[in-house]
Amino acid sequence: MQPVVFAKPYKFIPPRRGVFWPSLLRPFQPRLLRSHGVVKVEYRGLERLRASVAAGHGMMLAPNHCRPCDPFVVAGLGYQVGRPVHIMASAHLFMQGRLQRFLLRRAGAFSIYREGMDREALKCAIQITAEAKRPLVLFPEGVISRHNDRLNPLMEGTAMIARSAAKQRAAAGGGRVVVHPVAVRYVFDGDVEATVGPMMADIEHRLTWKTQSGLPLVERIAKIGVALLALKETEFLGAPQTGDLSGRIQRLIDHLLCPIEEQWIKGRRETGVVARVKALRSALVPDLVAGSLAETETAKRWDLLSRLYLAQQLAFYPAGYFRPEPTPERILETVERFEEDMTDKVRTVSPIRALVDVGEAIEVSPERVRGAEGDPLMLGIQTSLEAMLASSLVERHRGAVLQ
Repeated sequence: MQPVVFAKPYKFIPPRRGVFWPSLLRPFQPRLLRSHGVVKVEYRGLERLRASVAAGHGMMLAPNHCRPCDPFVVAGLGYQVGRPVHIMASAHLFMQGRLQRFLLRRAGAFSIYREGMDREALKCAIQITAEAKRPLVLFPEGVISRHNDRLNPLMEGTAMIARSAAKQRAAAGGGRVVVHPVAVRYVFDGDVEATVGPMMADIEHRLTWKTQSGLPLVERIAKIGVALLALKETEFLGAPQTGDLSGRIQRLIDHLLCPIEEQWIKGRRETGVVARVKALRSALVPDLVAGSLAETETAKRWDLLSRLYLAQQLAFYPAGYFRPEPTPERILETVERFEEDMTDKVRTVSPIRALVDVGEAIEVSPERVRGAEGDPLMLGIQTSLEAMLASSLVERHRGAVLQ
């Protein structure tokens, strides 16, 4: 389990507001991206963002969240239009060393505590958006999915922040607030079989198998996936299960989450696995942070948290992701998830190109339309992201060379 939950008291970490540090750090962006395998970034639709800057709108950028390097890729939009961005980032990132914390703040990032209500972070996000000096980047999926072609359910907090900022601007007579959906697609330009082959050989070795290099690539990946799922089913359900993979994954997720939901939040179930896990962490973590639990209870809480982590990771294997024929990127993403789930680490692969599409501005109303089925703002963000990702996927299938 990666260290995404810390049993330490939390204190909000605000961003540095000036533009000196973002300007100083800008020359290091290409090197930082190369450390994640990204050798080129193409920004498209910048005229839409420039129009919002020229109009003086308060701006929120709402990207999909596929890979760990997304914040660095999206931050480049700010450099392109002369407005460095602020980024809302998970609090655990600020707890991974003093240097990282120092650089995150000066790059414009600030913390959000996902295991509870972080009023300071929400206040900061609303203020940044309302004052319209720098765009706010907020990832509405809430977590890194490692799948570029499917969106997780979007978190409603995005709309709450945007509307609160719109109310502030309206009350002050200060103009509009808009959200620009931002679709980030990664294209792998290397030899995918040569790249994932050593990764799969290492995984097979961990499974005590002989290297399965004689099998076709997709069949080899499927065999590993079935084996890893069967191992977890044996651990938690007593034996490998039958049926289609998506049904088996959902049954295992519910087996992991439902008993904890019954005990800790009276059976309440949020929509989507990420939201379910967030609600349960909010119930389990506070006592750990307080340090008042007996040793046995502390161990029990960490065991429950590890189950939540597993459930969330299982949810990141979308049904039908290899049908009808997987792209090189889907193959790479899947093997990376295997490696991450087994080792908590993923090796860097290259060369990767990032295509960043800026969507049309969605004006934010200070008030939510009552009686509507679903939140209109969130539906608009989701529809725009899905359309842009679908369009860039068609480009990928056609083998378009984008200069």
